[in-house]
Parts: sequence; structure tokens; C-alpha cells
Amino acid sequence: MKALVLHAVGDLRYEEVPTPEPKAGEVLVRVGYCGVCGSDIPRIFSKGTYRFPLICGHEFAGVVEQCGEGVTQFARGERVTVFPLIWCGRCSACEKGRYVQCESYDYLGSRRDGAFAEYVVAPARNLLRVPQGVSLQEAAMTEPAAVALHALRRAGGCQPGETVAIFGAGPIGLMVAQWARLMGASQVMLFDVLDEKLALARELGFAHAHHSAQKAPEEVIACFTHGQGAHLCVEAAGVPQTLLQACTCARRGGHVVILGNPSVEVTFSPSLLSQLMRREVTLYGTWNSDYAVYSADDDWHTTLQAMASGLLNLRPLVTHRVPLSRATEILHAMHERKGCFTKVLIHPDGQEED
Repeated sequence: MKALVLHAVGDLRYEEVPTPEPKAGEVLVRVGYCGVCGSDIPRIFSKGTYRFPLICGHEFAGVVEQCGEGVTQFARGERVTVFPLIWCGRCSACEKGRYVQCESYDYLGSRRDGAFAEYVVAPARNLLRVPQGVSLQEAAMTEPAAVALHALRRAGGCQPGETVAIFGAGPIGLMVAQWARLMGASQVMLFDVLDEKLALARELGFAHAHHSAQKAPEEVIACFTHGQGAHLCVEAAGVPQTLLQACTCARRGGHVVILGNPSVEVTFSPSLLSQLMRREVTLYGTWNSDYAVYSADDDWHTTLQAMASGLLNLRPLVTHRVPLSRATEILHAMHERKGCFTKVLIHPDGQEED
């Protein structure tokens, strides 16, 4: 099969590799689309993966091609999306069904081969069927949409009458905004420094999309909250400045969710720390999403149901669809920030499914 193989940091090659064979309990999935996550860029160009060579890519959907021994719940031709975290099933977190907190997990696209390829193998327990009416392009965004939902659920969600401020209007920030609106938040405010991202936010119906370099977010939020600040602030850019802004903008008793992965050190001034203490602001860490094998009450099932019902509109987030043979070019462009990218989907050459 064809695949994008990372041989070393920055050494990404489009080449032919053996098609993987599913073992007992596994399924071979023919990849339809695989999204580029913000974490993929540093993984490829600066941080590296846990071993080399390795195929990256963990946000994907496709079609069942072959089932390994003992797999009877899926059949060839079924459309699926895949939870990329492979839990050990032995630690205390796994015993409680908290797979995201597994102490000895594996992971498609960073620890084992992922979906920047024509085929990928995954445990059958990690597969979910794609509902009718949901395209493979949309289904490929289940993972980041579930992560966005999980971030809000970590802070208890949001209620009517509340103001939610999101710092970073990239794909994950826009997904958080949609979930906040669906949960009933009265005001959803987005902040970014790129006009293209703010324009997309407005196209999605978010009138409060503000350029944070033109007017300080705390001033904007104060104007719309009678000086009280936001009930919930979500840092979705992974930039020190936006985390500090999120903490500054939370009201008394408010919540801050740290969703973005900071690439450099973050320093809190004594005055900001004092404000957080005096206002009794709660900070939540969040990572990944909740997935259940024997229940539909998790982030992944909820996300797919919201797509199928039309409540969650992810199609406008796709700004680029790129065949696998040309994906190296766009990954370099993303790394070098040559252009504005929201959600980039990579697909095998000749992929025709919408």
C-alpha cells in the first residue's frame, strides 16, 4: 500500500509499504479520510514519534476491508470511525472504563502506525459504525469533535444565561463553540488573530468573533457581561498568551479549561495568580475524550449522533482535501504557516466518497 512514512524528525516520505494484516480481534480498515491534527505538525517536524519509521494520523474514518480471527461484529464494506487510543485493559483506570487515563496505552499515529495511509489496522473494540447520512469526511472529524465535547464536559458544560469565551478559532475552537451553543450557552465568544478564522466563525453563526490583537479580550468580554467576565473560558490555541487571557477573563467562581497544548513555558504573574485565587476560579485540564465499549453514553457516540441529526455542522471546517501522494507538500506548508488552514483532510488517491 501507499503511505506517508516518518523515518526521522522532518524526514517524511511517500512510499510503498506492506499492507498490514489484522490479527485476532483486529480489523483492517481502508482509509477514507484522515484529518491533520494540530499535534501532527510538531510530531512530524520537531518532536518526533515514539519510534521510527512510523505512519502518523489518528483522526480518520473508512471502510472495513478485512476482519481478523474472532471478529464477528463487523463485516466487510461497513463504514466506521476509530477511537485511536488502544488501552491495556489491566490498569485501575481501564477497570473503571476510564480508557483515556490508561497507564499503559498504545496510540494509532504516534506509538503505532496510523492512517496517513491506504489501510490501517485497529482493534475491533475501537471501531464505531458511521450513521447513515454522515459522510466519511465528517466521520473523520469525530475524534477532534469528541475532544471538544469532552473539554466542555470536564467543566460541567454550560447553561442558558452563561457566557462562554473561546481563545483560538481553529477547528477545535470552532467545534467547542458549536457544542457550547448546543448546550444552551447564551453568549459564545471567539477570539483569534487571523481574519480568515474569524470570518469562518461568523459564517457558522457566531457573531461574537473578535480579533484579539485589535482590542483586549477582557475589555470585549467586560462590555457584554456588565463587567463580570465569562462563566467559562476555554484555551484552544496552545499559546501562552491565550491561556493568560483565558484566566484573566474568567469571572468570580468561573471556570477555565486548558485544551490547547502549549509549546513553550507559560509564566503567571503574581497579580494574575492572586486574581485567580481571590475570584476562586477553577482550572481544568483535559486530554482526549471518553469512549465506551458497552454504552452509548460517551463523547464519541454523542458526537456521531449530533452529526447524524444535523445539530453539529462540521463540513464548513474542511478547507483542504488532499490526496495522499501530495500530502507532504501541504504538511510542510502547515508547518511553515504558508496559508490559512482549518481542517485538512488527507485521502488515498482516487478516493471518491463524499
